[in-house]
Amino acid sequence: MLNGQVSHWWQQIGIPEPRPKLRGHSTVDVAIIGAGFTGLWTAYYLAKANLGLSIAVLEARHVGYGASGRNGGWLTNTITAGREHYLKTHSVQAINDFQLAMNQTVDEVINVCDVENINADILRGGEFEVACTPAQEQRLRAHAAANSAWEHTGTKLLDADEARSQINVAGTRAALWHPHAARIHPAKLVRGLAEAVERLGVEIFEDTTVKTIRPRQLELDGGTVNAQYIVRATEGFTAQLPGHKRLWLPMNSSMIATEPLPDRLWDELNWSQGEVLGDYAHVYMYAQRTADNRIAIGGRGVPYKYGSRTDADGQTPQRTISGLQEVLHRMFPQARHAKIDHAWSGVLGVPRDWAATVGLDPLTGIGWAGGYVGTGVATTNLSGRTLRDLILGQETELARLPWVNHEVRKWEPEPLRWLATKGLYAAYGQADRNEFKGRESSSPLALIADRITGKP
Repeated sequence: MLNGQVSHWWQQIGIPEPRPKLRGHSTVDVAIIGAGFTGLWTAYYLAKANLGLSIAVLEARHVGYGASGRNGGWLTNTITAGREHYLKTHSVQAINDFQLAMNQTVDEVINVCDVENINADILRGGEFEVACTPAQEQRLRAHAAANSAWEHTGTKLLDADEARSQINVAGTRAALWHPHAARIHPAKLVRGLAEAVERLGVEIFEDTTVKTIRPRQLELDGGTVNAQYIVRATEGFTAQLPGHKRLWLPMNSSMIATEPLPDRLWDELNWSQGEVLGDYAHVYMYAQRTADNRIAIGGRGVPYKYGSRTDADGQTPQRTISGLQEVLHRMFPQARHAKIDHAWSGVLGVPRDWAATVGLDPLTGIGWAGGYVGTGVATTNLSGRTLRDLILGQETELARLPWVNHEVRKWEPEPLRWLATKGLYAAYGQADRNEFKGRESSSPLALIADRITGKP
């Protein structure tokens, strides 16, 4: 079993050939920090605007090194904090417009892949989430009822038999499905997107670390970049920047990928339409059937490292790997004897209120996007189009969506955030164990943890 080495996705297609470093002093119209989905989509749409802008993307390691090359491959329409989060500040119509924009974003990513000839193993099968305990079923049915009050959701509630005929997850009591989602191979998508922006004249510099962000200027190891606009697209690595330690919590998530599974097993599982799969546990899982017939499954391992530290290359503790295997075997006992080929981890950005944001300060020229809490594969595309409109000064519908220029308080200082995160995820784990023992409603431990963390 490979452990770390960035991700299964990158090991499968090969780590990209190194691009040039940026040293010395230079000037561009737009400097983008981070060559993941957010930075690359922003560069793509600015370059497609065809205004002759000089655009440079600066990456500390290589294209797609962070969450963009390590995620579960869910291209889905989720509004990160949930629709209800915005009711205090925006109208129902504005929130419905936000949901419609997210639905259209799934289509936009697929369309760009067609136009740019990016083969990212996309298969549009929708999002499928199961409940396997009475308490999970209660939450799932409540979510289904809440969805019915909103436009553009497309959610379908499935009973146990109907759900298992679609994906045969052991112990399924009910499921939710909606059509606005697709399976992707994240490293193939980020690699193809990088090549597309380079064809448009964007320069990508790797092994180029930004030390300090100032209005209209970046300080690098070995130089500076002056720019009319600067975009911070650093997601889970944002805490490493001076002055941003408490902005977004770098939350760890881990994955394992099985060996390719035989056709007879897939016949038993009925999992054939490209659905991405999740559940209603508090420490939830996420999975896909890959194009080469593996199960790639993920979830929380060690959720947070003291001082907002991040890992180097995705090395994953054995107890986390064992925990993910237990989830795999519980949901798919037919795969109990399947070999695990790869395990890896990565970080995602979590704001204090769990709400993603995109914005631009016109006084400093500094824009930003992130805090996706694991829903960034599609949301980054919406970020890129929104940042394009904000930088170009266009008053568009995207620039007026509820998440634009959303502000939130910072996380608590250490050791409070480490103690709280460790304790709260222990509470979520215990809540799940209580529910698997038969508790029929959500554990009070989880409800208290949700309130403290600000989780929607």
